[in-house]
Amino acid sequence: MIVYNLRCDSGHEFEGWFKDGAAFDAQAAEGKLLCPMCDSRHVEKAIMAPAVAGTKKSVSAKDELKKMRQFVSGMRKYVKENADYVGPKFPEEARKIHYGETEERHIYGEATLKEARELIEEGVDVAPLPPDLDEEAN
Repeated sequence: MIVYNLRCDSGHEFEGWFKDGAAFDAQAAEGKLLCPMCDSRHVEKAIMAPAVAGTKKSVSAKDELKKMRQFVSGMRKYVKENADYVGPKFPEEARKIHYGETEERHIYGEATLKEARELIEEGVDVAPLPPDLDEEAN
């Protein structure tokens, strides 16, 4: 994994995690990079300080929280734009996809903790989507 500091054309800065440098280049070329704050697709690498062994950067809890909120917001936005919402039918749809009964596609929706555990035990790839932190603040 590689982490890049990114900046949109509105000046918002955020982190992007990529498999490697080629993955960043491919996503940038396809216009898949998106600013989590303003939805701008004009995203480029920001200047980064090199990681030097033995140096420590003081990071405040406030800065870390801001980065975490940006990451979660960006991930939620990506899922909503690239997956089908299936609501409470999520467990049923996930099983159909897993067992080849319906077309393979990315989905998201709701499941109880019990339903999620059952899916995992069956070998269905599922992961919780972090809550919408902006929505909870209102």
